[in-house]
Amino acid sequence: MVRRHVRWTSIGSLVIGLVWASTAVGQSPKKAPPKRPTKSPSKAPASRSSSRGGVKPYDSVITKEAKTQVGLFRVHRIKDQLYYEIPPSQFGQDMLWVVQIEQTQAGFGYAGAPVLDRIVRWELRGEKVLLRDVKYSIRASGKDSIRYAVERTSLSPIIKTFSVKAWGKDKAPVIDVTSLFTSDVKEISAARAVNGSAMDSSRTFLDSTKVFPTNIETRVLATYRIGSSSRPSMFGRSSSTRRDPTQSGVTALVHHSMVVLPAKPMKPRVHDERVGFFTVGFRDFTKGKYHEVEEIRYITRWRLEKKDPKAAVSEPVKPIVFYVGRGVPDKWKPYIKKGIEMWKPAFEKAGFKNAIIGKMAPGEHEDPNWDAEDARISTIRWLPSTVENAFGPHVHDPRTGEILEADIRMYHNVLKLARDWYFVQASPNDKRAQKLPLPDELVGELLAYIVAHEVGHSLGFPHNMKASSAFSIKNLRDPKFTKQHGTEASIMDYGRFNYVAQPGDGAALIPKIGPYDYFAVEWGYRQYPDDKMEAKGRQELLARQVKDRMLLFGNADPSEDPTRQTEDLSNDSIEATRLGLANLDRVAGYLIKACCNKGQDYDLLKNMYGQVWNQRNRELMHVTAVVGGFEQKNLYFGDADQVYHPIPAERQRQAVAFLVKHGFQTPSKLVDPAILLRLEASGVTSRVLGS
Repeated sequence: MVRRHVRWTSIGSLVIGLVWASTAVGQSPKKAPPKRPTKSPSKAPASRSSSRGGVKPYDSVITKEAKTQVGLFRVHRIKDQLYYEIPPSQFGQDMLWVVQIEQTQAGFGYAGAPVLDRIVRWELRGEKVLLRDVKYSIRASGKDSIRYAVERTSLSPIIKTFSVKAWGKDKAPVIDVTSLFTSDVKEISAARAVNGSAMDSSRTFLDSTKVFPTNIETRVLATYRIGSSSRPSMFGRSSSTRRDPTQSGVTALVHHSMVVLPAKPMKPRVHDERVGFFTVGFRDFTKGKYHEVEEIRYITRWRLEKKDPKAAVSEPVKPIVFYVGRGVPDKWKPYIKKGIEMWKPAFEKAGFKNAIIGKMAPGEHEDPNWDAEDARISTIRWLPSTVENAFGPHVHDPRTGEILEADIRMYHNVLKLARDWYFVQASPNDKRAQKLPLPDELVGELLAYIVAHEVGHSLGFPHNMKASSAFSIKNLRDPKFTKQHGTEASIMDYGRFNYVAQPGDGAALIPKIGPYDYFAVEWGYRQYPDDKMEAKGRQELLARQVKDRMLLFGNADPSEDPTRQTEDLSNDSIEATRLGLANLDRVAGYLIKACCNKGQDYDLLKNMYGQVWNQRNRELMHVTAVVGGFEQKNLYFGDADQVYHPIPAERQRQAVAFLVKHGFQTPSKLVDPAILLRLEASGVTSRVLGS
């Protein structure tokens, strides 16, 4: 649910970052006590002599003041200096470097927002250590000689070089990496994410570093100068409207994660655009079928492998585990866990029992070493913010698409967003919602739905905006049907709540894991004995889309395709809007009673009155999409004769007639003086004309 895309999740782009260790998820890192060599390992090769290149005895560099952590590297902090002691075994290893904004100033992006990711390798070259940028954007598989040409055009750029300051245990070079974090290194800079320019090192400080067996987490309190020109931030907003002319810079807490990637890459699964998955892509110079470079995309998914490969349904070797974070308010924790585990039945149908598990994070007294920043741990985090938002990023291996870790962010005011939408969309069918505040039990149900949607993103699924058009009006008013399937074919759509149902129908009002979600989980996660069986099984699944509309996928189309709208319901937008407007009239009838209490102001009434108008406009816009529109059915050659299906002329005429009747008529229930005179002296005319 993101305000940027008005969605329950997502930030549109993925967070690509952390990684699983071979250790089980949630296992506390074993922190070995820091050990310092009793004497400097000065017996280095002649070319590494302490008399050359400024290399010094170990104890003169890593002094008694050093605070040492042991994990992926030995990391030493001496006041404001940070040193890496890199084990020789880690040179040449692929590591993922991920940058995120952990905290920022108001108006300069969102906490938890992704900035960038890249694969890096550390390389020892004499008395220098190189940090190199590794690219997988072009590849050549097999033994064809084209690999030689690809390799010659895939040189890894050098991001930064470091002089060896000393030689540690087992000839591990010690380097000072302070400047990597406190100077302007463009390859890992967060400047653009906060609408800044270059880093101001004089106002930048190392905050903290944590070392784990597979990853190193570093926080930097970074300040970036604000340039003279106005540039859009990563969220597409111009800084010119919010800039304080007396402010010379923007400060953010920037989080750097460096994680070693799996030594044995996961077997990838090739993407098919008929099923919605986030993907990683590259160009392959050896697989082109039509004498051209082939674009290959792998889906992003967790590595689920059966404990018993021969069993139809088996527990996985390593389940997907999400922890309910320590900061989640206590009363919401059971609902967060419920939202995580709503996906269990879909995975079981795909052959995995207990594939996804929700756990409560241990308290500090239970496990003081448990840390949400550990790359082996996936969490649902709660952010104390007025932002009406939640998003479900995930971290994956760019080589294969393997999802390695995920940290879902829930902004506190997502509760307000859920309350507002449920009130205006579903309250005519739910007496619990006809007086505010909503009961906690109902809010918990809404929260579980939001979490399930965000978890879906963290499982690899993008929005499927076609799913909400798969059900008929009759389906949406049927208690039995909606209890089984929910209110849309996929919880990854933006159908929200059932505004089609009418009082007395008894239909379900909240989305659930739907038919398409079961289909997509099976297509992406089912394990097959061999490649031949996998190809056959996936094609059989795709063949079901030809006759089953509930299994179709489609991203958002804000104008031309009425079946791929946001915030819509049913395959009949005209009738859905007629029923929806009738419900809005009902809401207007009890709006004052629902929102007003003796001795309180009218802020809540004002907010909900605005929400009613917003909902009315959304529903009318669904009808406008019918006029001049077409439906896209993404089926391939042999399955259908066409992809684009123009909306019949008679249907378009019906839409125009509906808009003339409802869109150009004053909604009398919404301009009731009993409401208006409590809120404003003027302005209703502009609101009606602008709708």
